Amino acid sequence: MLTGLAYAMGSNPQAGQGQTSGLMGFLPLVIIFVIFYFLLIRPQQKRAKEQKAMLENLKRGDKVITSGGEYGVIEEVKGNTVTVKIAENVKVKYGKGYIAALRQSSDDE
Repeated sequence: MLTGLAYAMGSNPQAGQGQTSGLMGFLPLVIIFVIFYFLLIRPQQKRAKEQKAMLENLKRGDKVITSGGEYGVIEEVKGNTVTVKIAENVKVKYGKGYIAALRQSSDDE
């Protein structure tokens, strides 16, 4: 009875093939990561880079939309703050990070 147990615990004669199937089991995870990288991670990094460049290049007279949805024209840029004119005699200070996008000149006011 104990000899049968000892043989069952011996090495597998097909051990070399088991390592190959282990690598093949890991391959779908690698493929999923590559797909996620190209469909999610890379485009998000590209958008973040474009947003950062846009914020660095803000200047007086740019028409902007804030993250709160207000439309206005930049009156002054100082460090990390931007003064935006949203109506006649109404100017509001925002942090640069709250500027969501630049508007085109052809957009309606």
